[in-house]
Amino acid sequence: MPAVSSVLVPYASYLRVYEPLAAFPEPERGHWTRYARRGTAPTAQDELRRSLAGLLATPPAPLPAHESPDAFVAELDGAVCVCPWRTRLRGWLALAELPGLLPGSVLDAALPPVVREQAAADHERWRERNPEARPWIRTAVWQVPMRWFALFADEEREYDPAGGPGGTPLLRYRTPMVEARRRVARSLKALRDSVDEGPLTENLTDVGRWLEEFHPRSLVELDYGGLVHAMAPEVLAGDHSVADVAEGIAALRDRDEDAAGKAYRRLTERWRAVRDRQFAN
Repeated sequence: MPAVSSVLVPYASYLRVYEPLAAFPEPERGHWTRYARRGTAPTAQDELRRSLAGLLATPPAPLPAHESPDAFVAELDGAVCVCPWRTRLRGWLALAELPGLLPGSVLDAALPPVVREQAAADHERWRERNPEARPWIRTAVWQVPMRWFALFADEEREYDPAGGPGGTPLLRYRTPMVEARRRVARSLKALRDSVDEGPLTENLTDVGRWLEEFHPRSLVELDYGGLVHAMAPEVLAGDHSVADVAEGIAALRDRDEDAAGKAYRRLTERWRAVRDRQFAN
C-alpha cells in the first residue's frame, strides 16, 4: 500500500489498556482469540497510517466506514491480552475535541463543517445503541500528559534505541492494572492533602475513572509512540519522567515543597522543549 505508507506519522503518545480474553463477551471473545493466534498483529505505525490516509481523500474521510477489527496483542502472566483499536470510536471522540484545539478557519479548511456535522450525527446514533462504549486507547499529541506518568514506576521503563517498528527507538512502560490503580489512588491522596483541587487532580481523577472500567487483570501501557522522533537521542535515552513524577508525589506526601518544585521544573522544562517543536518551521 504505497499511498498509505507514504503518510507521515504525527508525534503522538499513547496510553493503552490490554484486557484478558475473558473480559470480552462472545462472539467478540472468539474473534480476538483467533486474531491473537495469528501472531501477526499490525503495529501502531500501521494504525496511524491507515487513519491518516483517509484525510488525504477528496472529500476527506475523517472516520472509517466500519469499526476496525484489529487490536494490539500482549501477554501478562501467561495470559493473552488484547487492546482493540476502535479507530472509529476514537475518531469520533477526537473530532469532538478539535474545535478547542484549532482555529475555526484552519479546521474548516481541513474538515468542512458538513463533514463534521455528519460525523457528529453518526456518532450520536451509534451512542444510542452503545451507551457503555469506551476506548481502550488514549492519545496525546506533542506530549505525554503528566497524569499518565503517575500510573507507572521507573523500573518498568523499557528503552531500546532500535527496538521499535523499522528499527526506530522504543520507549514504553507496562504495569498490571492493580498497580496502576494503586498509584493513582496514592497520587490523588498526596495531591489532595497538599494542594488545592486543580487541573492535575481533576485529570488524574479522570484517568482513574477510565481505568476502573476495565478488567482488574488488564495490562496498562504508556508508549511514547511517534514522540521518539521529536526528541534528541540523548534526551530520549535519559528521559525518566516517570521517576520525576514519582519523586514529586513523594515530596508532596512528605510536605517537602522545595523538592516537589524541583521535580516539577525538571519535568516541565523537558517537555516544553518537545512541545515547542510543534511550532518550529
